[in-house]
Amino acid sequence: MVVRMANPDEILAFWLEETGPAGWYAGGSELDQTIRDRFADVYNAAIDGSLSLWLTYPTGALAYIILTDQFSRNMFRDTKKAFASDKLARAAAKAAISKGWDMRVDEPARQFFYMPLMHSECLVDQDRAVRLFKTRMPECTETNLPHAKAHREVIRRYGRFPTRNLALSRECSAEEQAYLDAGGYGSIVREMKAKEAA
Repeated sequence: MVVRMANPDEILAFWLEETGPAGWYAGGSELDQTIRDRFADVYNAAIDGSLSLWLTYPTGALAYIILTDQFSRNMFRDTKKAFASDKLARAAAKAAISKGWDMRVDEPARQFFYMPLMHSECLVDQDRAVRLFKTRMPECTETNLPHAKAHREVIRRYGRFPTRNLALSRECSAEEQAYLDAGGYGSIVREMKAKEAA
């Protein structure tokens, strides 16, 4: 029996329309299970290098990036596998951005070309993510840019995302543990908002 895998259009329809902005960052076990049920096979195909044709046009590249950067975080939440395809997503995003494909996709979907850079533990990628959100996402500046800046601030301070330490079996420094105890990422967002309001 041949199992038919989801195609790029189906991934985009599910993520951009069916799930939509309200569900993108809400998380939840139900969404995670739905993504596992519907897209695990095609995710495995991406890991195996079988989806290279998707990277030859804008919407295919976007679907590939969503699959390897967003869906991985849902399917494998709180495990090291959640980050296993980050390199694939980052390479695809950088290639697509260099071709201007991000600008051929409307906001807010355009942000998913930039998310692999925001998820990177490299400060150069973080700086680029902030620039892209600032210059290429004018309609979503108020919602996306503060989070891009907060992600960059975490990497500036710690050189990595301490919230990943447990899943990746990394030892926390005392400074990182204090950050986690204070609320982690949320504490950085609150701190930056307070500074801007002052």
